[in-house]
Amino acid sequence: MLKKLVIGAALALTPVAAVAAGGGDQHIEDFAFSYEGPFGSYDQNQLQRGLQIYTEVCAACHGLKFVPIRTLSDEGGPHMPADQVRAYAADNFSVYDAEADEDRPATPVDNFPANTNAGAPDLSLMAKARAGFHGPYGSGMNQLFKGMGGAEYIASLLDGYTGEEKTEAGTTLYANTAFPGGWISMAPPLSDEQVEFSDGHANDVRAMSQDVAAFLMWTAEPKMMARQSVGFVGVLMLTILSVMLYLTNKRIWAPIKGRKDS
Repeated sequence: MLKKLVIGAALALTPVAAVAAGGGDQHIEDFAFSYEGPFGSYDQNQLQRGLQIYTEVCAACHGLKFVPIRTLSDEGGPHMPADQVRAYAADNFSVYDAEADEDRPATPVDNFPANTNAGAPDLSLMAKARAGFHGPYGSGMNQLFKGMGGAEYIASLLDGYTGEEKTEAGTTLYANTAFPGGWISMAPPLSDEQVEFSDGHANDVRAMSQDVAAFLMWTAEPKMMARQSVGFVGVLMLTILSVMLYLTNKRIWAPIKGRKDS
């Protein structure tokens, strides 16, 4: 079993309505995730909660085949101690060993298993594959100011079930306010108090939806904080260089520009 993980404060959220290109009306919420903005960073406690939710709920159908288990100990991510990562891998997953021709407990050097349920997509890059915010065609203003909104789409989808159901062609569909068209074939995966956190953090559907969405954002962009830091340093250096070039140019041309025509 997954060890109980440390939990932090819940995030505030602001409702925003959006319309997806080619789909029906959607209600995508603009959650105030901690990693947003040029100086944002992942909330380690939230990523650990998201990992727990993924392991206890989502992993039954969905895989993370592009994510190495060892990255759970990386700084900027869940940052679990190495011994906990080893125990987590061995206790929760198994992989096929071709040499031994049998399954063995997973180790940190292995990736998370692929999905085992037909039709269940892999979630490794899902937060990058789903764009929750759409601006007017050709402008992309929503993406510029809010980001792509992949994590917001996932959280809104998980929290968007209304409880209505219908059957079409032998398939049960569930009403969902975030899914294009309003109906989805995936049954509601989360329910209140489904996952227990060791410090009693909120475990209603709304809170858990944010936690697992933030975790899936990290699996899709594990180095986002490092890229932002490098980008900020690059912009700062270019700004300083531009000022120096301007002052140098002004100094070089000052005698000529100040010379009076004879």
